[in-house]
Amino acid sequence: MPTRWLERHALAVLGAATAAVLLVVFYYPVLTVFADAVRVGGAWTLDVVADVLTDPFYFGALAPVFAGEFGQVGAVAAESPLGLVGFTAYQALLSTVASVALGLPGAYVLSRYEFPGRRTLRSLTILPFVLPSIMVAIGFVAFFGTNGPLNDLLAALGLGPVNLLFTLEAIVVAHAFYNAPLVARVTTAAWESVDARMVETARSLGADPWRAFRDVLAPQLLPAILTGALLTFIFTFMSFPIVLALGGFELATVEVWVYSLVQELDYAEAATLAVVETVLSLALTYAYLRFEARQSGGGRAANPPARKRLLPADPSPGAALERLGVLAYALVVAVVFAGPVLTMVVESLTGPNGFTLQYYRFLVERQVEGASFQTKPGVAVRNSLLFGVATLLAALPMGVTVSVLTARGGRWARLADVAAMAPFAVSGVVVGLGMLRGLVFGVDLFGHRLQITGPVAIVAAHAVAAYPFVVRNVAPLLGGVDRSVVESARALGATRVRALLDVELPLVASGVAAGAAFAFAISIGEFDSTVILATGSSSYTMPVAVERYIGNRTLGPATAMGTVLLAVTSLSFVVVDRLGGRWEA
Repeated sequence: MPTRWLERHALAVLGAATAAVLLVVFYYPVLTVFADAVRVGGAWTLDVVADVLTDPFYFGALAPVFAGEFGQVGAVAAESPLGLVGFTAYQALLSTVASVALGLPGAYVLSRYEFPGRRTLRSLTILPFVLPSIMVAIGFVAFFGTNGPLNDLLAALGLGPVNLLFTLEAIVVAHAFYNAPLVARVTTAAWESVDARMVETARSLGADPWRAFRDVLAPQLLPAILTGALLTFIFTFMSFPIVLALGGFELATVEVWVYSLVQELDYAEAATLAVVETVLSLALTYAYLRFEARQSGGGRAANPPARKRLLPADPSPGAALERLGVLAYALVVAVVFAGPVLTMVVESLTGPNGFTLQYYRFLVERQVEGASFQTKPGVAVRNSLLFGVATLLAALPMGVTVSVLTARGGRWARLADVAAMAPFAVSGVVVGLGMLRGLVFGVDLFGHRLQITGPVAIVAAHAVAAYPFVVRNVAPLLGGVDRSVVESARALGATRVRALLDVELPLVASGVAAGAAFAFAISIGEFDSTVILATGSSSYTMPVAVERYIGNRTLGPATAMGTVLLAVTSLSFVVVDRLGGRWEA
């Protein structure tokens, strides 16, 4: 009887458990941060909030407006027009423009040309989501540094050196490294879904190629481009490791400054800034979800445009010029994408006198001889793998449960979707700060003290960050499953959960496998919350170890640790992806 009851109500139980987990390890920590902004020294006050809102350092020309001193707007605007929040939005806007400009040509090449390895190259557009951002930052430091390969190449060409490190340009290019593939991926799917007959009809009615593109093709691509741009803005607005490593506190964003205030134990001011960032990012995420819902009815075209050969047999001048543009784009891609990662690997094997293994020897010696308070690479690798597996096991059922509960649509389903996707819009720094201020220190709950520390706290933060990506991979596929198939299974006596396990999940196995791969990869590369929760403990991960080696001003060990991180991450992702593919089959 208990087994039958559990099977009949398993979905409701999973839903309640997922809601409880989110309340404890996400909403409560975030609300703790919100409370820290208005509760100082045990008393409720808005003084800190008022100080932040009226400080030109944070809000620039808007600060006098918030203070009601409209006459001071001009003077403040002359000295600090943007402020910290404005600069954060400004760099996110520049990063979005750069990502779209770099991603759209890639979408054109992948959707309009046929060449060997096209499918593999398209699959590799997921790679930036697998690579931890702190590792990419190391690659950028090595590649764009004063003595890096880029300046060596410019010197060989007789050109002056370029100093991009610790500049806004470096941050924008690094953000484009991550988000241009995202733009390319969503736009490629839209481009391959365009109905070529509409374009042919426009041409037959006298429209030239540009007019046909502007009036017929562009409107069909615009929703995908806007989706990629909106996601890019959200991600770059909350960017932390890239800005910390390539910009430092001189080019700090809200996220970096919150981290700085936490290090100085100024929790009230850090919480106020975190609230501002969270409100803005939640508004952007809500706009994204609304926009995605409006576009979800589109399907694949019955007559997609035919692809062209990359190397035509009889090229015309126009075709030759177009291929030349593709070649130039490939060179830019090589510099922006391949250059930093390959340079990091090369730098880990290169010393002042050429080839060396001294940096890897340093890692081995640190692991064998290092004191307990020092960062050991073996411990970091072990922790990352264990946390990744634990995150996968937690995030996958959470994501599938939310997907099932929201896939059917309706007002309550949309509300649940927004509530469940809130972690997508809240940075890891905010979640980590909230857990540090509440659950890590302990909370009295119904006469019992609830305390979540160490590895459990880190896995909880990782699961909260990862499960929305499971939802975004599984929910659209579940929404497209023929309901009559599920109803037939129910009519034959299957419970709701049995129909889910035996009918629906096998039909959406590709989304489940992709969600599992994302959950594992996000845990391996997660840095924002981990760097806060692992402070002063032995629960540090590989990204945190890389950051600590950078902090010691020793780039060599940092590049070696980054290469280890690259190898472990890539191998782990391949294993998870292959296991997922086997299960899918």
